[in-house]
Amino acid sequence: MATFPAAPACIVLAHEDPRHVRRLVEALDPFPVFLHCDAKTPETVFRAMTDGLPDRVRLLPRISTGWAKWENVAAEVSGYRAALAATDATHVAVLTGSDYPLANPAEVTALLEAHREESFVAVHPLPYEAWGRDGGRARIRYRHWAWRKHMLRLPIPRRVPRDVVFAGGSQLKVLARHHAASVVDAFDRRPDLVRFWRRAWIADESFVPSVLSSPALTPGFAEEHVAHPLWWIGWDGSARKSPPWLSLPDAERLLARRTGSDVDLPHVFARKFSTERSSDLLDLVDEAFGLRPEAVLAAAAPVASASPASGPASPPPAAAPGVIAP
Repeated sequence: MATFPAAPACIVLAHEDPRHVRRLVEALDPFPVFLHCDAKTPETVFRAMTDGLPDRVRLLPRISTGWAKWENVAAEVSGYRAALAATDATHVAVLTGSDYPLANPAEVTALLEAHREESFVAVHPLPYEAWGRDGGRARIRYRHWAWRKHMLRLPIPRRVPRDVVFAGGSQLKVLARHHAASVVDAFDRRPDLVRFWRRAWIADESFVPSVLSSPALTPGFAEEHVAHPLWWIGWDGSARKSPPWLSLPDAERLLARRTGSDVDLPHVFARKFSTERSSDLLDLVDEAFGLRPEAVLAAAAPVASASPASGPASPPPAAAPGVIAP
């Protein structure tokens, strides 16, 4: 019988905007964070992102990741491996460096406690209608290379593994501990799958979903997951390769995904945010959901000023400790 509350370890895959990454790490307190920074990120940006982080943050070995590349999967799996080895977390969440929570730690823990042995991930068996005319089967059937955000495809079909149920889904997910372990096990024990997926198109949207969907690799997954993504993503209906950046005008629809009466399960993360575009919106999110309480109190505290006639101002009284709303 479990004697400790459910809690996630958080993998954060980042490559830019160190101020936002540090804010994200702070908002995830007290959960452990396993941070990967793209090996191509300049050293000055990497240092600004990582110097002086709290002890609950561990840096993953840096891999050269990039749009649509297999190395994104390798970085994700290295995060699972580290989280499983270093923590007793009941779940492992995969975030990007442009994500942010929409729930305080107590809310996240309560949600995971109610689904202690289940993953939160929407997986779609191929063919998947949203992936075009062939339902995404060409992503698997042919060899691909990503070059300057363009797809290069070798139009010669290849053999596919027979014991795999091919599926797709977002890289953003929350896996139950035993499901994360199954992904690591498949990565380690099936070099044939690693070789195969190195040339799949956008492997980070099909490798893990396929491993999870294959009874030979992850027995019981079909009955052990909630097909509900925990991320709200601000797609606006336009044709684009990545979601738009969120800013203050998006506040109403963002907050509605957490407070609306028609929401059965909450979205506890959202994307995409940046320091330049989203700081005002993130201040609102912090206040609404009790995130970064010390920073919120510090920002709200009055600044004492000295008057030449009266001398130095008296120090302000000590602020009360912040309370995270249940």
